[in-house]
Amino acid sequence: MMKFKGLFLVGFFSLFALECSTEKTEQRPNVILVFIDDMGWADFSCFGNTDAQTPNIDKLASEGISFEQFYVNSPICSPSRVAISTGTYPQRWNITSYLAYRERNRERGIANWLDPKAPMLARSLQEEGYATGHFGKWHMGGQRDVTDAPQITEYGFDESLTNFEGMGPKLLPLTKDETGKVGRIWEKAESLGEPVTWMQRSELTNGFIDAAIPFMEKAEKAGKPFYVNLWPDDVHSPFWPPFEAYGLAREAGKRGLYLAVLEAMDQQFGKLFDYIQQHEKLRDNTLILVCSDNGPELGAGQAGDLKGYKTHLYEGGIRSSLVVWGPGFIKENAKGTRNKTSVFSAIDLVPSLLEFTDTKGPENADFDGENSISTILGESSSSRKAPIFYSRPPDRKNYYGFENLPDLAMREGPWKLLCDYDGSRPELYAITTDPGETKNLAEMKPEIVEPMMEQLLAWWNSMPRFEGYSNPTE
Repeated sequence: MMKFKGLFLVGFFSLFALECSTEKTEQRPNVILVFIDDMGWADFSCFGNTDAQTPNIDKLASEGISFEQFYVNSPICSPSRVAISTGTYPQRWNITSYLAYRERNRERGIANWLDPKAPMLARSLQEEGYATGHFGKWHMGGQRDVTDAPQITEYGFDESLTNFEGMGPKLLPLTKDETGKVGRIWEKAESLGEPVTWMQRSELTNGFIDAAIPFMEKAEKAGKPFYVNLWPDDVHSPFWPPFEAYGLAREAGKRGLYLAVLEAMDQQFGKLFDYIQQHEKLRDNTLILVCSDNGPELGAGQAGDLKGYKTHLYEGGIRSSLVVWGPGFIKENAKGTRNKTSVFSAIDLVPSLLEFTDTKGPENADFDGENSISTILGESSSSRKAPIFYSRPPDRKNYYGFENLPDLAMREGPWKLLCDYDGSRPELYAITTDPGETKNLAEMKPEIVEPMMEQLLAWWNSMPRFEGYSNPTE
């Protein structure tokens, strides 16, 4: 009898273990994408900032992987957000600069909003049973006087909460100076969707996090994995740090205000990261990716030794520090490491995350991105195979003290090429050894320039041209 009972228990626990194993195998991973606004490559303290501290981001880096050669796909807001959302070049959707008023968009020959037919990562995940939420800045349609843009939820999100640059429920910013005077920013944004909540600009990141956490809790209770965009207004100007820090920061000028906002943002993100880390099921089954949409504003953030700023095709405008955290997924010997060699970009995140979540993408989706998930998780140090191509914002030929900026750029292997639309004025840099783009080798290396130029111009000429398109020089 005891022998039979023992066999029964062995069988029972074997079946129980099998069921648990099957359940674990079938459990889909959660993904959180943090997309900071206008932050420089060197602004995290773990990337060398000694003027401010970002301990919560640093903790993620100490347990995850930091990437030094990660690129976004535009040096300015809206197209960069299109790229990371769709896995495609934003030129395909006629979004090549920041979206603004209708007339301003028309002058630059760009769309008023992203076509909802674009292959959104969120929609693919939603169709596979994910709970999908967008919390924070959108800026892919629904801004200023563009009041008929699609709702954010039409792009594959179950819930959204945005700012003054998106359609739907929103948080709008109040300001308070050292005298206690309260003001409003973008007051007319109430026309872009309700309900509207006004709160201090310095607390907006908290507001988005306070909405995202209940969304994740609800998904967990429903047994659904979640995909969450957390895209703060920080650290974009105008800079409004917490009231108690405002006076001292203001004395330090623009940079001082920026650093105070940066530190406050990191502190507020601590609440989100603690929530994930303190819940075992979430900690072991959640991947967090943190980067910036483009380089810093002049006089605010910094890109280390990299040349250029936001709106520039030089490295300071398009290279972003990337921190990836996920203790249940990152290879053990890669945790706490810094990857200095792998080259990939924001368009690669969509096919990578589709593979990571075992999700089928849209039929006939023509992604420009490549699956780089083995690199993201520290299983490989490979780079994307295809070059990365760029065109400058059409209204940024001269900006931040740089005159006659190049129109196009391309990163391939150890080389970076920049030129004008017609291929004139080439600049070639050995970018792995000269990340500051200090020595133009174009005249010395025609055998490198010519094939790269052919590829770059072929890419540019293959991009669709839309009605009203122009190549403005100013």
